[in-house]
Amino acid sequence: MYMGPLVSCSFQGAVIELRQRKKPKSSENKESAKEEKINDTPIPERAPKYVLFQRFAKIFIGCLAAVTSGMMYALYLSAYHERKFWFSNRQELEREITFQGDSAIYYSYYKDMLKAPSFERGVYELTHNNKTVSLKTINAVQQMSLYPELIASVLYQATGSNEIIEPVYFYIGIVFGLQGIYVTALFVTSWLMSGTWLAGMLTFAWFIINRFCYLLMSASTYTFMMMWEYSHYLLFLQAISLFLLDSFSLEQSDKVHEVYKIYIFSLFLGYLLQFENSALLVSPLLSLVVALMLAKCLQVKKGTFIAKIMKVINFYLVCTLTVTLNIIMKMFVPHKEHGHMLKFLEVKFGLNMTKNFTMNWLLCQESLQAPSRAFFLRLTQSSVLPFYTLVLIICFFSMLQVIFRRINGKSLKETVTLEDGRIGERPEIIYHVIHTILLGSLAMVIEGLKYLWTPYVCMLAAFGVCSPELWMTLFKWLRLRTVHPVLLALILSMAVPTIIGLSLWKEFFPRLMTELTELQEFYDPDTVELMTWIKRQAPVAAVFAGSPQLMGAIKLCTGWMVTSLPLYNDDDLLKRNENIYQIYSKRSAEDIYKILTSYKTNYLIVEDAICNEVGTTRGCRVKDLLDIANGHVVCEEGDKLTYSKYGRFCHEVKINYSPYVNYFTRVYWNRSYFVYKINTVISFQS
Repeated sequence: MYMGPLVSCSFQGAVIELRQRKKPKSSENKESAKEEKINDTPIPERAPKYVLFQRFAKIFIGCLAAVTSGMMYALYLSAYHERKFWFSNRQELEREITFQGDSAIYYSYYKDMLKAPSFERGVYELTHNNKTVSLKTINAVQQMSLYPELIASVLYQATGSNEIIEPVYFYIGIVFGLQGIYVTALFVTSWLMSGTWLAGMLTFAWFIINRFCYLLMSASTYTFMMMWEYSHYLLFLQAISLFLLDSFSLEQSDKVHEVYKIYIFSLFLGYLLQFENSALLVSPLLSLVVALMLAKCLQVKKGTFIAKIMKVINFYLVCTLTVTLNIIMKMFVPHKEHGHMLKFLEVKFGLNMTKNFTMNWLLCQESLQAPSRAFFLRLTQSSVLPFYTLVLIICFFSMLQVIFRRINGKSLKETVTLEDGRIGERPEIIYHVIHTILLGSLAMVIEGLKYLWTPYVCMLAAFGVCSPELWMTLFKWLRLRTVHPVLLALILSMAVPTIIGLSLWKEFFPRLMTELTELQEFYDPDTVELMTWIKRQAPVAAVFAGSPQLMGAIKLCTGWMVTSLPLYNDDDLLKRNENIYQIYSKRSAEDIYKILTSYKTNYLIVEDAICNEVGTTRGCRVKDLLDIANGHVVCEEGDKLTYSKYGRFCHEVKINYSPYVNYFTRVYWNRSYFVYKINTVISFQS
């Protein structure tokens, strides 16, 4: 689960103190005078019992609504999953086929843990795994961050669930439960920001309407540092937001630096628990946090001209130190450089061009392309995007006003009231505005990151329309005088979300009910037949080769060894994928045979869907990318000319003529798959 909203909840209580604190003066005499004035202030009487009861009732109802929203979302996902796949009516093999791509690999390791004689033995086999990828021993726990699967297996056995529920239901139940916790976190964050749990309800409604595929959302459960390998990059964005908050603030918040300390502690603890994962030591997060802590030592007392100069120097110093420390760490800390990530970003942003198959294949993945128009249309139709834009514009320009006032040395009010109409003076608002802009900028480039940004859109939009301070800020700019602005702001903060909620209920609730009542059919008999044949006919020690997605399914459903996996964080696995994909290129039978035997392959699986692929985007088909990488497509005067003295292997091998039959023997086929055994003794008799 993406920890942004959860971190925000803890950070919320810290930064809200900044609104309640007295702003320090430049003169020490004024500070002492203020302290005396505060000391002379009489202590207010205790609040009446009915006020305490009202506060308790408000908190109780809000918490109940937050928990209920999370539970309802988890139940909705469970019901939708059942209707989509007929999950309870399927056999075990058919259920496992529903796990696609890397999710199949994660679930297979969860199964391996349950089959192990003990937890210690199971962990040892995963950390010294040589039964998944041929000719390769991997530490699956470190490489794939299998901590959620380890925890799930422990909970399944420790709670006695193995006597009550099947492993697959327990596993997906945890996934759905984490999504419920995620929605609860969004609810609470929006509630804390706006002061009313009505904003949380609106966040919940918008989030459900604008969800994504639940399989994609399940990736958000791994963002915690111990459970997702790229979590430190997201925490890096949060650290940038906190750094900018400190840079623009009149006073340095010690609470923010406490968060920095938590980052450092988490990084080093993660380094130790993730088998000394050097990627955390060379991460930009650690370099930035260390630079920020060092720069803090050079801060000058506020309120002086030198302090303003030091603000600029401090900003430059932090940026320089961050880059310098990161370079030094990479020089002295042995680490595995993910060169393909840097190359991908270079090609993605047009800084470089390449014919490399892996790079172009990654660029063609839908999750790594820019968001489609349908995504923005869906957000607009549900009204969340227009309100988010309005809220963001108001908060952003109010934040700029505050920043310019602080730069110019103008004093700020000690206590900001509703009548002031300055929502940008709230530090938590500044933090969330910066954070959502950073996430939104990334989501505009890479569609897969929309699952991080869209929840923020729902939360910020709901907070804004339910916040009287935001409406009051707008009325201050408009110089509204015909109606009392405070009264109108209070009315709109209740009326607007109510109208939005009723309209969403009227338009989208019937659609949600239709989704839950409409039975969808998941029917893939060809894959079921293939897995059944492998389990019955193939030797236990056999090694299979094919597309990474299919290999993940084979590993889960049969347990047989494969040559590649649908994982894209390892250079060696990416190279393997590229080599195995050559079965769809225009290469000779001998070349393909040498590639497959180099990985000790016994069986080759050719997928008809890839071999005869007719993609909507020409140039992104696997065979097109292979032709470009292998130089079998030449562009001359705008025309693409194809040249190769060999036919496409996946077509030629089906015809059963020499030399293909000398290297490969077809042993099984159906409408979708063709399985060939790799001959150990080659005969060249035609």
